[in-house]
Amino acid sequence: MVLQRFSWPYGGRHASFCGSFTGWREYPMALVGTEFQVVFDLPPGVYQYRFLVDGVWRCDESKPFMRDEYGLISNKVLVENNAQPVAQPEPSPIRGINMDEGTILTTMPPEPSSQNPGMQIAVFRHGISGILLHNTIYEVVPLSSKLAILDTQLPVKQAFKIMHDEGLALVPLWDDHQGTITGMLTASDFVLMLRKLQRNIRALGNEELEMHPISAWKEAKLQFYGGPDGAAVQRRPLIHVKDSDNLVDVALTIIRNEISSVPIFKSLPDSSGMPLLNLATLQGILTFLCSKLQEQPEGYSLLHNQLLNIPIGTWSPHTGRTSNRLLRTLPLSSPLNSCLDLLLQDRVSSIPIVDDNGSLRDVYSLSDIMALAKNDVYARIELEQALDVQYQVQGRRQCHTCLQTSTLLEVLGKLCIPGVRRVVIIEQSTRFVEGIISLRDIFTFLLG
Repeated sequence: MVLQRFSWPYGGRHASFCGSFTGWREYPMALVGTEFQVVFDLPPGVYQYRFLVDGVWRCDESKPFMRDEYGLISNKVLVENNAQPVAQPEPSPIRGINMDEGTILTTMPPEPSSQNPGMQIAVFRHGISGILLHNTIYEVVPLSSKLAILDTQLPVKQAFKIMHDEGLALVPLWDDHQGTITGMLTASDFVLMLRKLQRNIRALGNEELEMHPISAWKEAKLQFYGGPDGAAVQRRPLIHVKDSDNLVDVALTIIRNEISSVPIFKSLPDSSGMPLLNLATLQGILTFLCSKLQEQPEGYSLLHNQLLNIPIGTWSPHTGRTSNRLLRTLPLSSPLNSCLDLLLQDRVSSIPIVDDNGSLRDVYSLSDIMALAKNDVYARIELEQALDVQYQVQGRRQCHTCLQTSTLLEVLGKLCIPGVRRVVIIEQSTRFVEGIISLRDIFTFLLG
C-alpha cells in the first residue's frame, strides 16, 4: 500500500474529490495553506480521479489525463511501490476502511508533531467520513425500543406532562386526519407558549393549556412567531431522513436544520402503514462512531490532542480563542425569562449558570423547562428557583466538565454518556467558564 496525496492548488471556496478507487463517491477536501488536499492509501495501479470545485467538475491540466468511453475527461495517476509517502518516514501501522479498489487513510503517525496540523485534521476527518458514509441508520437504531407518539388533538398541558414523565424533550405528532406523522412537539414549543402566556396575564391560568389541543397551538405558533412582521407563514414540511440514508447525511440534516433529533421514515414502496421507524440523534451516531474508533486504539492520533490545539467549541473571549457563537453565561439571580429569551435568540440548547464569582454552578437547558410543566409553574421566577424545581423533580445532577488540557478522546467519552449533550470547559482552580463543547460542535468539526 502506498500513501498518495491529491491536491487542488487553483483556488475556490469548496472542493471535493472522487476517483475510480472510491466508486466515484465524493469526499470533501481540506484546505491546507493555499491548496485543497486529500490523502488515500492505495495499492499499486492506475487510477482516475476528478475534482468538484464550487459545484463545477474540474481536472488538473498540469497532470496526466484521459478520456473514458463516455467522453468524460479525468486525471489519471500511476501509483507505484516506490512512490514517495506523504507522511514522515516510519509511521505507525496503517489501518483503513475497505473501498472498491483501495482504502481511505484513517490513521496517522502517533506523534502530532510529525505531521502538519491541518493535514492531521484533514486525514482524521476523512477517516471519520469513511466510517459514517458506509453505515446506515440501522447501525444506531436499537433493535427494540419504546417510541412515544402523541395525537395532535391532545391538550397541550397533558402533552407536556407526558413528555416530562417520559423524560422526553421532543416527541413526534400523529395527525389522524392525514394518517401520518406531521410534526414534532418540543421543549422549545413549551418555552414559546410560556412566553406568550406571560405576556397575557389574563390567560396565565390553566384554561388555554387545558383546552387547546396541540394542533391549535401549532397553528397559533405560525401566527405569533412566524414572520418578522408578525404575519403568518406557511408550515414547512416535516424534516426527516430515510432508513437507507448514510450517517453523514443524517448528521448533516440535524446540524443544518438546528434540531436535536430527526424522525427516521421507512423506505416503503407505497404510502400505507406507519412510516416512522425511530428517531435519530447525534449522540446515537457518536456512540456508534466511538465504538468503531475503539477497534483501532493505536490509530487516530488526533484523539489524543488537547482541546487547546483543536478548533472546536464555543469559547470565552478572555481565552483568546475565536468561535462562531458568542459564549453566554448567566448568574443564578437572573430571571428565568432572561435565560429562555437567550436560548431562543441565540438558537442554543443550554446556557452555563454561574455564581457571583463567575464559577460554574449548573447548566440550564431547554429540556429543563419540562419540570415547570410537571409542577404547573408558569409564573415569573428566577433561575435559582427554576433549578430548585428541577432538583425536586429529578434530584441533583452532575454537571459534566473538562479542561482546556483535556483530550478530544476524553470529551467524546463524556458526550457518549446517555443524556449528556454538552461539556463545559472550566478553569480548574476557580471553575470559571472558559468554553463549551456540544454534540453539534463535535459533528460540525468532524464533518468540517
